[in-house]
Amino acid sequence: MSPAPVAPPPQKPFVIQKARTRFFGLTLDETIRAFFGGNALMAVVVLALITFFLFREGSEFFGQNRESITLYRKAGLEYVDQMRAQQESHTALTRYLFDIRLRAAKHLTEEKGLSAADANAQLASLDEFAGRYSDTIEPVRGMVSELTDVAVAIKEKYTLSRDAEKERAQFIAAGMAAEAAEVKIIPVDFKVELAPLVGMTPAYVEAANGVSTAITALLATPPTVPAPALNARLQRFQELNQQYIASFPATQKRLETWDYQKPVPALDTFTGFILGKEWKTASFWQDWYGVVPLFIGSLMVSVIALFLAVPLGVGAAIYINQFASAREQRLVKPAIEFISAIPSVVLGFFGIAVLGQALRALSQVEALSWVPGFPFAERLNALTAGCLLALIAVPTIFTLAEDALNNVPRAFKEASFALGASRMQTILRIVVPASLSGIVSAILLGLGRVIGETMVVLLCAGNRIAIPDFTAGLTAFVQPVHTMTGIIAQEMGEVVRGEIHYRALFMVGLVLFLIALLINFLAQKIVRKYRVSIG
Repeated sequence: MSPAPVAPPPQKPFVIQKARTRFFGLTLDETIRAFFGGNALMAVVVLALITFFLFREGSEFFGQNRESITLYRKAGLEYVDQMRAQQESHTALTRYLFDIRLRAAKHLTEEKGLSAADANAQLASLDEFAGRYSDTIEPVRGMVSELTDVAVAIKEKYTLSRDAEKERAQFIAAGMAAEAAEVKIIPVDFKVELAPLVGMTPAYVEAANGVSTAITALLATPPTVPAPALNARLQRFQELNQQYIASFPATQKRLETWDYQKPVPALDTFTGFILGKEWKTASFWQDWYGVVPLFIGSLMVSVIALFLAVPLGVGAAIYINQFASAREQRLVKPAIEFISAIPSVVLGFFGIAVLGQALRALSQVEALSWVPGFPFAERLNALTAGCLLALIAVPTIFTLAEDALNNVPRAFKEASFALGASRMQTILRIVVPASLSGIVSAILLGLGRVIGETMVVLLCAGNRIAIPDFTAGLTAFVQPVHTMTGIIAQEMGEVVRGEIHYRALFMVGLVLFLIALLINFLAQKIVRKYRVSIG
């Protein structure tokens, strides 16, 4: 009898052993998960820190700006500026008149072929008229000059008094009572100091009436000009003068009712920054911090850059993804993406030395005189900066748009071909619409890359802090501008920490930050809406 078979011992189930290595109490898997999973948390923390820092450094700007505007009013600078506004309006009309004279001389020399001497002889009456018109404002100009010195003296006296108060407070805080007692503080009685200033109101009214009378008498016998188009401009000049004279009573009323004790509303400091059209710093008269010219400059160069970069970037992505051979892809893709490796300061030097000069020379070509804005004299302007920013944005738009096209399912194209569509129909009606959310994201990221660029616009935009003359049409895009990023880079190294100028630059940075958030928000809304519509 054979022995019964012996059952093999039961086998233990195969179990994958987990890693036992631990870092700070976590296994290796948990450590890797925590490291990579913490990126989102880190992004939120960094975003919160940036927001907090910008608000902390810029929040005191509005209070300091309110103090500055209050001093501007109490020292009488606001009073004098009421008169200066009329003087500057007259100066603008004088420039308009001299522009008519320039056009008339050009008409006589270029179109009628007269020599410069003969042209000047024919324009003698116009020159005499312009000289007499320029002199009509002299009574007001002299008064403004005199009162400017008075107002500046009041401001300086108050500034010295405030500095002395700060110095005494510092000595007291340091426990140096003896030194604090030696600091002399001379208080400023604004009512007494402003008495000579306000007392000039009747004299100004008399001077303004004299200016009005002189202009009216001068316009009664206008000069002759050699071209019908110039007659229309001369008629417009007379209309502008009538409007200018009609503004005198309102100015006189503002001067008579002006009150240096009138409080400055807190809202005015906010609207003065957001809607202000002047950015003036280190002025002996009054500093103004208005972000509008900087915002317009940033917007203009961004529009030019996207106008050039979007067709080039998206078009190149469609060609490389749908038409190019493998050899062309190996050659073109790295070449386009290599542009992003060029330092922006190098592109800026290229714009100064080559591109700006080339565009200006191109604008002088007679055959291109029909192009809006051609010819132009400034080689560093919004157009030069916009062209270079387009070069920077093209790699970003190209790479992301090409990735979006790659993500379109192959079945979409095969179904289109099966229905008899041509390659071009498939690309335009199937592939591009299916990848449109990615292309829009690429364009918006390109916009973010452009609007945040600093070195190129600082070197090539011309850095003129003024709103371009949009009445000239597209010519405004060849005028010098300044940008928000450029002003921060240019002035941050020169400001005193904690002063109003320092705070104003942080407020500009905060505006940039909010614009970037708005761009990302719009990108998400557009992408989500499009995905819902095609779903």
